[in-house]
Amino acid sequence: MLRDEFDFIDKIKPIKTNQKALIKGIGDDSAVFKSSSMFDELICMDTMVEGVHFTRQTMTPFMIGFKALAVNVSDIAAMGGIPTYYLVSIAVPKDWTEHDLKEIYEGMSQIGEQYSMDLIGGDTVSSKQGLIITVTVCGKVEEGTNLFRSNAKPGDLVFVVGELGASAAGLELLLKNGLSYTYSTHEKMLLKQHQLPEPQVEAGRILAESRENIALNDISDGLASETNEIAEASMVDLHLDFEKIPRSKYIKNYPLLDQKRWSLFGGEDYFLVGTMSKSTFDKINQTFDQKGIKLSVIGDVTVGSGEVYLTHNNKKEKLPKRGFNHFDKGEENGKL
Repeated sequence: MLRDEFDFIDKIKPIKTNQKALIKGIGDDSAVFKSSSMFDELICMDTMVEGVHFTRQTMTPFMIGFKALAVNVSDIAAMGGIPTYYLVSIAVPKDWTEHDLKEIYEGMSQIGEQYSMDLIGGDTVSSKQGLIITVTVCGKVEEGTNLFRSNAKPGDLVFVVGELGASAAGLELLLKNGLSYTYSTHEKMLLKQHQLPEPQVEAGRILAESRENIALNDISDGLASETNEIAEASMVDLHLDFEKIPRSKYIKNYPLLDQKRWSLFGGEDYFLVGTMSKSTFDKINQTFDQKGIKLSVIGDVTVGSGEVYLTHNNKKEKLPKRGFNHFDKGEENGKL
């Protein structure tokens, strides 16, 4: 149980800073940092609720903290941005100890250090039910750069960065067996994709620096949901070929129906999906190859009314805007 909020804040207060623009971090009524006229500012926020987005049977406190920050960094990556600062609001129930909370912040600190981010504030309160973590991340992207969902044009290619399905497969193993089960090396790779996702910041930067017309989305709610968001925002139709969708090598030995479900609707892969012209793809694909980042064409864009279609075994059908909600079937996840 957390007994002294202010003592705890002192314990998780960073001892160093990474961003030169930071003037004042934790310790005052507001953080202060310099802005630059050369960049546009980015800001995003996500909330993780115990029993809805995670349970203690599927993730350790360290993993919960790591993922709480990673999912926000992924949103910055989908804008082609550079993550800079983060703030954390945490509501703590009585059954979570101070040691647990420090582990959560250590998880956030690990990924924060990976991207040279600074923790600059937040709030700590009590909760009468489960643990609730709300993370806000600030970032920046070169002025005038936009990788908006509304950028898709007829004639574009649909592409994916990374390989899909492992996170959902890993979660199913965790829900079935729990954390303490003896998993095979192969299964542990599936678990890692769910528990410790890696945002695609480098890929987002490559796309942003191309200065080309690109639509982009991170795959948090599943490929079906994210491609529908692009189609709706751009008022075009997207046509996907299931055989071209890159599925994780760690799910290839599972039944095809499971592979299809995990890769299309599983979500929480935190890779990227988007559209670009063929000439743009030809131009930047070599850069992705050099960086060792997998970039795959999975379909094309046509004139339409905001629909997505999937072809599999020579059969084309509409792909519904449906994401997989892992813990609470009655709650929908989404962003404003």
